Amino acid sequence: MRPQPPPGTLDDLDLLDPHLHASHDLTPLWRRLRATDPVRRHDTFWSVTRHADVLRVVRDPDTYTSLRGNMLRTLLRGHDPGAGRMIVVTDGPRHAVLRRVLTPGFGPRTLGPVTHSIIEATRGLLKALLREGGGDFVQEVAAQVPLRAICELLGVPERDRQRVLELTAQAMLGEEGTGVAARIAQSEILLYYTRLAAERRSAPGTDVISLLVSADLTEEEVLLNCYNLIIGGDETARLALAGGLLALATYEAEWARLRADPGLVGTATEEILRWTTPAAHVGRVATRAAELGGRRIEAGEVVALWTVSANRDETVFDDPDRFDVGRRPNRHLTFGHGPHFCLGAQLARAEIEALLVELRASVTRIEVTGPVTWLPSNFVNGVATLPVALA
Repeated sequence: MRPQPPPGTLDDLDLLDPHLHASHDLTPLWRRLRATDPVRRHDTFWSVTRHADVLRVVRDPDTYTSLRGNMLRTLLRGHDPGAGRMIVVTDGPRHAVLRRVLTPGFGPRTLGPVTHSIIEATRGLLKALLREGGGDFVQEVAAQVPLRAICELLGVPERDRQRVLELTAQAMLGEEGTGVAARIAQSEILLYYTRLAAERRSAPGTDVISLLVSADLTEEEVLLNCYNLIIGGDETARLALAGGLLALATYEAEWARLRADPGLVGTATEEILRWTTPAAHVGRVATRAAELGGRRIEAGEVVALWTVSANRDETVFDDPDRFDVGRRPNRHLTFGHGPHFCLGAQLARAEIEALLVELRASVTRIEVTGPVTWLPSNFVNGVATLPVALA
């Protein structure tokens, strides 16, 4: 268990510091902000921590735009280079166009075969971990399943997938800093998809890249949306899978409850999504002056929507700091809401459900065997290493 933040005033805590999020459990801080200062002004941005206020912002892209970016790091620097071309940082008609292009790639017809592959991959990886007696669940299972799924959707050949995983990990670490390795990884990912997109133009298939290249999009839009899908589809699902296993290992009574009742797989999946909240915040910029939570937000000001706090809001969730595999209702905001609701929501659910089904079928005991480390990030939320033994 991570310690709570050090004592002091709210002004003493730097929410931009990625190491603060890795080294401390900020649950008490979010609770305090929701109760006393739910829309709080910092030096360079506003923090929004209540479920209702977060919901209000994401439902109103006219007032709170994503066109300058959707994470604090890029917003406070002034501009996201993918703005207006990458689906997560577009609004209005262009967002609608990109969504229409991409939606078929995440529909039931496409996800059916991918879901079957997810189940087979999860079963095989868990069996290997059982044979070995344990290992790092993040590297051995959680990092592998989402990569296979998103690579299958994008049509990435099997021979390239491990390298794509390595580059993705390096690129995401760079979201919190300016490391040379991270920038190189981001460039290599874009170069890789340049080559793959060229192949699909001459020989289109049924994958998502083929959908992109066959639409009326620029080459930059194709590449940026490929980059967004591989980063978002891999990283967030990996964190949900790893955090879900950690929750089951920590709350043994809930694991026993799930093992005894297969009907809880669906609600347990939603609870893992709420409990882990892989995207800690979503950023927006006010396009005009507006009132939010009793505060006046001026045009041009940056707003950070702390989903990790909204998903523990006591006015929405009964006993929110309790992990409950049977929680109903569960109105979490892990996938967002409104125009930017996550395209990959059903894919993420399929990955978590596959893990829970296979765990129930083959595992009786989950034991954490060493130190758990957390990602140093204010944007993505979750464990970096999770040593476990499975019996």
